[in-house]
Amino acid sequence: MSGQRENRVHPLRAHGLAYVLVAPTFLLLLVFVLYPAFRSLYMSLFDFNAFMTHKNFVGLANYSLLLSSPEYWQSLSVTALFLVFSTVPIVILSLAIALALDANPFFRNFLRTMFLMPVAISSAMAAMLWVFIFNPSSGYLNFLLEFARISGPNWLGDPAWALMAVTITTVWKEVGFNVIFFVAGLSSISTDLREAAMLDGAGAWQIFRNVTLPLLAPTIFFVCVVSVLNSFQSFGQIHILTGGGPAGATNTMVYNLYRDAFQNFQTGSASAQAVILFALMLIVTIIQFRIARRNHAAEVPPASAAKET
Repeated sequence: MSGQRENRVHPLRAHGLAYVLVAPTFLLLLVFVLYPAFRSLYMSLFDFNAFMTHKNFVGLANYSLLLSSPEYWQSLSVTALFLVFSTVPIVILSLAIALALDANPFFRNFLRTMFLMPVAISSAMAAMLWVFIFNPSSGYLNFLLEFARISGPNWLGDPAWALMAVTITTVWKEVGFNVIFFVAGLSSISTDLREAAMLDGAGAWQIFRNVTLPLLAPTIFFVCVVSVLNSFQSFGQIHILTGGGPAGATNTMVYNLYRDAFQNFQTGSASAQAVILFALMLIVTIIQFRIARRNHAAEVPPASAAKET
């Protein structure tokens, strides 16, 4: 017993190097993520702005004012529409492009680089590019629509089209990032499975539905989660393209938070909006994880059923 006690090594000595290597990352996480999060929660309980010398404790008054504000509810609805309009096309288009690249490996490297180029530029540069494209009088998009004898709308000035214009910009910029993940996921699928399915007489759609799609499910789930979180946090393209307008048509939760914090200087209200935004992102992510687990449980048979077969 005494020998075993002597051979035991303190965890700090055994894993000291690991703790040292992880410490910088944890410190950055603490300074730039955890502290701002708790600071926002604290500030949301006060009524103050950048020009006040003291803070007035108001409790949950900032939250009640937000939930009773029609403008804030409009930002919630705009955010929900933007999530649907951007996330669904991003996932579908990136998957379709990845399937096309996987079927034509000769051009894979060139096309993969081409689709990744929009990701490399900043949101500000991408938005400035699309400002010229969406110009109603001299923009390329309306110029192309004229060939089809379609009268192009005022993309950035019409409330009916402004959110769609922001969505198009977001999809164009984010698709290439997800194509890389789908290409990697497709390359990890063994070709033997597809060849076996072809020998059994399965067509292209059957192979995709019964072989490729189930094996690609973890990648699809990851892309969906990342796309939803990125859509929640979209700001640069909205700020440059529309500035939250016209008539609040593109005033998402993040942009409404920005206006209260840096234009109206309502720090307490902006902090409350940040807390609500974090809560919504957390809820949506949890729902996505539960759906993924439920689908995985439905695909994997129980042990008893496996033994019977």
